[in-house]
Amino acid sequence: MDGGDRIAEVLRRHGVQFLFTLCGGHISPILVGAKRRGIRVVDVRHEVNAVFAADAVARLTGVPGVAAVTAGPGLTNTITAVKNAQLAQSPVIVLGGAAATVLKGRGALQDIDQMALMRPHVKWAQAARRVRDLVPMLEEAFRVAQEGVPGPVFLECPVDLLYREDVVKSWYVAKTKPGQAPSLGERALATYLGFHTWRMFAGADEPRPQTPRPVPPPPLARDELRAAAEAFARAERPVIVVGSQAMSIPGEARGIASALEAIGAPVYLSGMARGLLGAGHPLQMRHARKAALKQADLVVLAGVPCDFRLDYGQNVSRRAVLVAANRSEEEMQKNRSPDVPVLADAGRFLQGLAGRLVAAGQVRDRSAWVAKLRGADEARDKDIASQAEAAPTGPEALVSPLHLCRRIEASLDDRSQLVADGGDFVATASYIVRPRAPLSWLDPGVFGTLGVGAGFALGAGLVRPEAETWIFYGDGSVGYSLSEFDTFVRHKVPVIAVVGNDACWAQIAREQVEILGDAVGTELARTDYHLAAAGFGAVGLEIREAAAVDAVLAEAKAAAKSGKPVLINVHLAGTDFRKGSLSM
Repeated sequence: MDGGDRIAEVLRRHGVQFLFTLCGGHISPILVGAKRRGIRVVDVRHEVNAVFAADAVARLTGVPGVAAVTAGPGLTNTITAVKNAQLAQSPVIVLGGAAATVLKGRGALQDIDQMALMRPHVKWAQAARRVRDLVPMLEEAFRVAQEGVPGPVFLECPVDLLYREDVVKSWYVAKTKPGQAPSLGERALATYLGFHTWRMFAGADEPRPQTPRPVPPPPLARDELRAAAEAFARAERPVIVVGSQAMSIPGEARGIASALEAIGAPVYLSGMARGLLGAGHPLQMRHARKAALKQADLVVLAGVPCDFRLDYGQNVSRRAVLVAANRSEEEMQKNRSPDVPVLADAGRFLQGLAGRLVAAGQVRDRSAWVAKLRGADEARDKDIASQAEAAPTGPEALVSPLHLCRRIEASLDDRSQLVADGGDFVATASYIVRPRAPLSWLDPGVFGTLGVGAGFALGAGLVRPEAETWIFYGDGSVGYSLSEFDTFVRHKVPVIAVVGNDACWAQIAREQVEILGDAVGTELARTDYHLAAAGFGAVGLEIREAAAVDAVLAEAKAAAKSGKPVLINVHLAGTDFRKGSLSM
């Protein structure tokens, strides 16, 4: 059993089904060991997408996602995805290859200070120095990634800890000319290397992989729950905002949805919580959130910080009682201190709140308040529908993004899962397209990262092969991961990618042109992205007029059902639907 086998056995015991990677000599034994144990090794075309895919798996299953990447540039390529996982609080494990222990700092291939690179972006970073370190360190990595506020961790695995002892010894045999006695220096080097190798492998079989123990979420304090329930029972106009962190225990999604129904208050869902109540639940509001928060006399932020998405807390009326449940003390107190702080898992808090209100008979009839917000919601939906039917402007007919998104919404399968990767077009889609079920929407989160699309869809498609997996791309964001259509084809992941092609970075251009009067750096070409996807072996389709939308969507769905990934290149007309939407 080599070091790669030892690592793979820990992965197997922790329930890891997929290992995402881009091959490299520093990590080959890990990949081979994983394959031997029935772990599916999924190789991508850029290391950043290995981590994005691992992130998606973690979000959907609750089991930390794992990526293994080679040393140096292999690891540096992951940084954006690692930082995204950190800010999104996703439990991801990155296994990084490294130069041999005896060659560190001596100019070996791809040898850099990887620990200094990774430490600012992860919860925990360690470097193994002996074979016996690999098992306990990796087990510790799994625990740390999940406890408290979840997040990414990093374990550096030098290449000479991963191969068999006899192979490593053959690397370190002193080289002398035939028939010539070794010099004093050569004998000294041989002695040092022999001792170094002995020390690396000493006790290698002693730490056996252990059966993993569950990592419980932070406990919910009774006094905090009582205070929140008492405040909620007094409220006339409560609003609940549920964010991604509330979904950190995916297996409890249905329980959280039932809790919100039992509480009976208006709910806004964001991030990974989108879809929690299905596509059209009467308690879920989708529009005019700012106005609702200003009118509310109590606001519950369940796994939602007061960052730019809530105008740094200014969206919530100062007269309202603010209840905040969060695993992170820092996020709970960010920009605005809550009146009732609950340092706990937000999903567990919602379930506890519902249980306490029901048990005490304190669930109130708030149907008039719900109806008022529902009316505003329906008015906005009618306005969007009206805009969608307006004829596109410009020299070419092309396709209204609103019309396209409404037709996609009408065609979605009940088991669909949606990946958002882009700016203007994707934000437009978020107003219209409704996730059908819990854990069926994936977006980057607070970091606003472009390029998550292919990696997220890869992870989601592997976890739920029975689902229809869609990617909403802007024509800017698709450039980050178009080559992963090769990965979709090779690994038989039949995604449907829709590229909103308006030949520009529209979200930036809209404000830049209006304020600065110059489109420099924001203009793109109406590229044939569908032909590029076809070149990788996928199905490439194109839409240039609204009349073709329904037929092409049907063709795409049929191709995906037959097992083929699809890219639909939709040429969009200009729109001012999201004018004034620049975020700071």
